[in-house]
Amino acid sequence: MHTLLPTLPAKNLKPSLNRHWQQSFLSPLQILLCAGFALLIQSQAMALSLQQAAELALNNDPQYLAAQKAAKGSEETYNQAKGARLPFLSATASSGKTELEAMNGSGKTTELRPRSYRLSVSQSLLNLELNAGVRQARAGLTAAEAALENARQQTLLRLAEAYFDILAAQDNLSTVQSEKAAIAEQLELAKRSFEVGTATITDQQEAQARFDLVQAREIQAQATLTIRRNGLAVIIRQPAPERLDGIGQSIAIPSPEPTNIEAWIQKALRASPTVLQAQATAKAAREAVEKARGADLPSLGLQLSHGRSWESTAPGQDVRSNTVGVELSVPLWQAVSRAAIREAQAAAEEAGHKAEFAQLAAEQAARSAFLNVTAGLAKVAALEAAETSSKLALASNRLGYEVGVGTNIDVLNAQQQLFAAQRDLFQARYDTLLASLELQAATGQLQLANLQAMSDLILKSGRQGR
Repeated sequence: MHTLLPTLPAKNLKPSLNRHWQQSFLSPLQILLCAGFALLIQSQAMALSLQQAAELALNNDPQYLAAQKAAKGSEETYNQAKGARLPFLSATASSGKTELEAMNGSGKTTELRPRSYRLSVSQSLLNLELNAGVRQARAGLTAAEAALENARQQTLLRLAEAYFDILAAQDNLSTVQSEKAAIAEQLELAKRSFEVGTATITDQQEAQARFDLVQAREIQAQATLTIRRNGLAVIIRQPAPERLDGIGQSIAIPSPEPTNIEAWIQKALRASPTVLQAQATAKAAREAVEKARGADLPSLGLQLSHGRSWESTAPGQDVRSNTVGVELSVPLWQAVSRAAIREAQAAAEEAGHKAEFAQLAAEQAARSAFLNVTAGLAKVAALEAAETSSKLALASNRLGYEVGVGTNIDVLNAQQQLFAAQRDLFQARYDTLLASLELQAATGQLQLANLQAMSDLILKSGRQGR
C-alpha cells in the first residue's frame, strides 16, 4: 500500500528552503564565538603546569630512570647475598653402557649398563664471610635507595629550574617588548616635537638610539626563550608549550617554617639523601672489612646426601647410600688475604671521610638555601617598592616633558629604570621560589606536593594579575 503525501504549493517551497538553510548555518557572531571557544580549549590543552611538568620529568628523565635501575641492581645484589646462606640442593644422575671383550680368543663379550643418581643438600651453619656479605649488601641497598631519592629530588630541582628559566625568559621578552613600545611612542613624540620646533634633534636621536638597542635586546630575548624551551624539553622528553602561565602582578611567597636556620641544618644532617647515602656507603665499606677478615676464619657447614647405583645387567649389584656430615673448613694460609683486608680498611676509611664531607656539604646547602630564601624575600619586597617608585618617577618625568620643564632623555631614563626594576623583580621571584625548593631538597623533604602547591600559587597569582 502506498501512502500519498500532500503536495505543497510551488510558491511555498522556496521560503521553506530558505528558513531551513538559515536554521542550519551559524551566524557570523556564532562562528566567532565557537572559534574563540575552540582556541580556549586548545590553549588549555597545551597548558603545562609546574606539577604536570614534574610528573613528566619523573616518568621520562633519563638520569632518574638510570637511578631506578641502579637501585634495582642493588636490590638483586642483596638477594644474591642472602641466597648464599640458604640451603643448596643439587642432583646428579648417570646412565651408560659398557662392552667388555675377552682377550683369550673366545670372542665372548660382556655388556654392562651402570646407572646411578645422587641428591645432595648443603647448608652453611657458620660462615662469618657470608654473614658480613649480607650486611654489606643490605647497607649497599640502603645507599642505593638514598641515591634514588636524591636523584628524584635533583630531577625535580632541575625541572623547576628549567621551568622557572622559561617563565623568566617569557617575562623578560614581554618587558623588552613593552619597553620597545614605550620607546617607539617616545620616538614619535620626539619627532613631532622636533617638527614643530619644541624639541631639538638630540631628543630624536637619543630616542632612536634607545629604540635600536631595545630591538637588539628583543632578538636576544627571543633566542634565550627558545633555548630554555629546549632545556625543558630535554627533561620532560616532549616539546615544551609555546607559553607557560607565569606570575601575575604579585605573589605571596611563603617564608620558611621554622624560621630558625639551625633547625633546618639539623634536618639536613638527619634526612639529607646525600648524607644517608654516604653513611650507608661507609657502613657497607666497614662490612667489607669484616667480610675480608671472615675469609681467613673457619667455616662450618652441614652436608646431607642420598645416592643409589646399580647394574641393570647384573641383578643384586644395587647399592644405596645416605650420608650426614658436618664439614669444617679452616684456612691455613692465603697469600692475598692480608692485602685484601688492608685494601678494605683503606676503602672504609675513605668512605668514612666522604660521609663526614657529606654532612658538611649538607649543612652548607641547607644554610645557603635558607639564606637565599630569606634574602630573596627581602629583595622581592625591595624591588616591588622600586617598581612602584619607578612608575611614579616615570609619570612625573612625562608630565615634566609635556609642560616643558623636562627632556625626552629624562623620560627615556625613567622608562629604562622602570623596566629594569621589573625584570629584576621577575627574576628575584623565581630565584626565591627555586631557593625554597632547594631548601626542601637539602633536608630531604622535596615532594611532588611541594611543586603542586607552588604551581597553584603561580596560577593563582596569574588569575589575580589578569
